[in-house]
Amino acid sequence: MNRFEELYHEAKADKWFQQFAVFCRLALAAGFLPAGFVKVMGERFAAGLPSNNPLGHYFDALQLTGYYYTFIGITQIITAVFLLIPRTSLLGALMYFPMIVNICVLTYATRFEGTRLVTFMVLANLFLLIWDYGRLKHILPLGQPKVESRPVLKNPMGNRLRILFFGGSFAVLAAIIIGTFYIFEIGPCNSESACRNQCAGSKNPAACEVFCDCIYKHGQPLDSCLATFNKAIDISESKVK
Repeated sequence: MNRFEELYHEAKADKWFQQFAVFCRLALAAGFLPAGFVKVMGERFAAGLPSNNPLGHYFDALQLTGYYYTFIGITQIITAVFLLIPRTSLLGALMYFPMIVNICVLTYATRFEGTRLVTFMVLANLFLLIWDYGRLKHILPLGQPKVESRPVLKNPMGNRLRILFFGGSFAVLAAIIIGTFYIFEIGPCNSESACRNQCAGSKNPAACEVFCDCIYKHGQPLDSCLATFNKAIDISESKVK
């Protein structure tokens, strides 16, 4: 823990890390402000997403929840404003975290194409929480290390800490981008045309078309369409044999 705190204080004194923290705050606030205003105005979020899309089903139902829908929008706006104000940025990050984790799980569950971006938002939120570790540590169930009161040197590691952090961050982002291409065999995409476009490169184009019909023509739940997709693959393979 002593070594961690030394690195933490080095990062806090570094202008690159300070600017990155500001960037994360602005980016996360920019993600919640428009989403919050749409809900407060009573409009359907992600209006371009078809209702038969699995996530479209969710947004349609959410819009019909009345003042709960408005409450979500107000909460998102307040959270974004807290993030923009330095004095309340920690409170904003704490409020943001459970909401963005919930959204992230939702996007993975519905195989939404924006999953990568939401995952990046979760990581940015985690960075902000770690950035305020100096204030959070007093409420965390961790033994507090005894650190001698001495002046903190600015970047005694030189550029090494920057290279390790930003290089590692780039590697993690690249892994997420590449990994999400292979995590699911098929997904509903964000429109019927996009769903059918993926069939050309599919191992079983006919089964892919059946899946897209199930989602966008018949409006069936994602799990039912995945079962239909797997059944179509089995039938196709049995014919080949």
